[in-house]
Amino acid sequence: MNVVEATVLGIVQGLTEFLPISSSGHLLIVPKLLGWKDPGAAFTAVIQLGTMAAVVIYFWRDLVRILTTWTKSLWTPELRPQQDARLGWYIGLGTVPVAVIGLALNGFIEGGARNLWLNASSLIVLGLLLMVAEWAGIGKREVADLNMRDGLIIGGFQALALIPGSSRSGSTMTGALFLGYTREAAARYSFLLSIPAVVLSGLFELRKAFDGSLQVVPTAIATAVSFVVGYACIAWLLKFLTRHSTNVFVFYRVALGGVLLGLLAAGAISAT
Repeated sequence: MNVVEATVLGIVQGLTEFLPISSSGHLLIVPKLLGWKDPGAAFTAVIQLGTMAAVVIYFWRDLVRILTTWTKSLWTPELRPQQDARLGWYIGLGTVPVAVIGLALNGFIEGGARNLWLNASSLIVLGLLLMVAEWAGIGKREVADLNMRDGLIIGGFQALALIPGSSRSGSTMTGALFLGYTREAAARYSFLLSIPAVVLSGLFELRKAFDGSLQVVPTAIATAVSFVVGYACIAWLLKFLTRHSTNVFVFYRVALGGVLLGLLAAGAISAT
């Protein structure tokens, strides 16, 4: 992988990590369409650390407050009913499904799942599910209304993101919208919930940088680029969702998935 490829893939990661259109899917699709070598699941997981750094910096005040309150609540019962203490538990417990399933299916995720037939189908199916959630949800609940049940359900939806083409933000936002949360609340909680899962996944794959199976310089460039682009995307998406629905992303997902299925059926591109 050269510098140009690394930069392009970093931009793609930064643009698609927070939009509900699947960053892992696009990191598989873009190289395929441009005739580049598949960067691999490890590369995808590691450069997500760049976009996660963007989330941490953007929400650093919230994160410090949540972590501080949650930690103090372990020995101060009076703090446990507070929203920040509860969010600490919800984010932690909501990470369990994706962590357990991710470890159990690691071989499949890094191998068989990297297939464009599956990717294209996930883009369409999960995109349509997001549209149903947008239509069915009441859109009145805020992050302050989160409870243990909702945290676990949304965490379960996050596990769908292990399928390339599903989208981590798209899956968690779908779950939150079904539960009646506003689009902005769904996106905000989706960003917070993604931090432990993506950081753990990225650190798990980062070990490959030391065994020679991961190209260090291109990966570092892509990670840095994804941070800059990702930070700008967070602010834009939160503002966008206060005035618009997610349907534009649904239309994009369905169109892209349809084009991919057509190219695959015609033999213009290979599935793996």
